[in-house]
Amino acid sequence: MSDLKQMKDEPPDGVSASPIDSRNLMHWTATIVGPEDSAFEGGIFNLSMLFSDMYPNVPPKVHFTTDIFHPNVYTDGSICLDILANKWSPVYSVCSLLTSIQSLLADENPNSPANPEAAKLYVSDRKAYRRRVRYWME
Repeated sequence: MSDLKQMKDEPPDGVSASPIDSRNLMHWTATIVGPEDSAFEGGIFNLSMLFSDMYPNVPPKVHFTTDIFHPNVYTDGSICLDILANKWSPVYSVCSLLTSIQSLLADENPNSPANPEAAKLYVSDRKAYRRRVRYWME
């Protein structure tokens, strides 16, 4: 409930989230706006967030429901991000998690690829990578 209150009262710029159904606070939908000055600028990306009874001690399961071409996003939409795995802490909130995912869009990490094709293109031909990202966004 505190995450929901924070998201309603103090939403970070470019992100939003809420439960899909008010009767089930364990399944949320979220939206991230692509960060300025990134290949994803102007894009709107939807995510699903599934919380377990162990939250906030364990992270929610988060994945993109919008197709996205990114070195750190698997083809099924799962996200390779340390705070969703081994760096999770109960101090993180939905707001901080979504802000981290938004930052990942502007700060690709090709050294930890979830999508090897995107990582290779990001490293070898940044212009072609940006074109491919834009194509997927359309």
